[in-house]
Amino acid sequence: MARIAELRQGLVPPSTPVPTTTSTSGADASPFASLLADQAAGGATTGATATAATAATATPATAQTAGQKALAFAQQEIGQAEQPPGSNDSPRIAEYRTATVGAGIGPWCNYFVSWAAKNAGAPLGEAGQGFGAVAATASWAQRTGRWNPAASGQPPQAGDLIVWGGRHIGIVESVDAEGKIHTIEGNSSNMVTRRTHDASGDGATGYVRLG
Repeated sequence: MARIAELRQGLVPPSTPVPTTTSTSGADASPFASLLADQAAGGATTGATATAATAATATPATAQTAGQKALAFAQQEIGQAEQPPGSNDSPRIAEYRTATVGAGIGPWCNYFVSWAAKNAGAPLGEAGQGFGAVAATASWAQRTGRWNPAASGQPPQAGDLIVWGGRHIGIVESVDAEGKIHTIEGNSSNMVTRRTHDASGDGATGYVRLG
């Protein structure tokens, strides 16, 4: 009987061991492994959050004023000249005239600043029509609060228009430490050129703030 019982015991299959639980990725899901996984996920989230925060707080580029934009256009035109000299005309000067309604061939210093202002998004005139006459620009500036009379003693800023009565107009490029005013002027010696004036602008009557 003992032998029979022993044989029966041999026929019983061994107990099935309890399998180790695994994560969906196949990794061991023991508490230690779970902790490592959580830390890794947390680190990635923290890094992503930090990157997003850095992007959100990035400092934007300093915006340019309308005058500064107009000045940048004027600077690109230095050296453009009448063809032939004394004609008040050239293919490029004809382009300047397109910024002024009804413009015809003639003194073009105001056509030039009208063109620069229009390209900067701050056209001269209530209707953006531009001006051919310097006096018309000064009058518009005075009635719209853009006029800074030279007699005020307040120096111009880069991008302001500089006016000499009804005779001539240019655009201020800079004012140096000595107070000298550096300008870019169209129709000066038959071309677009740089000029330097004393602190009074060599008799300038006033300045026009664009925008």
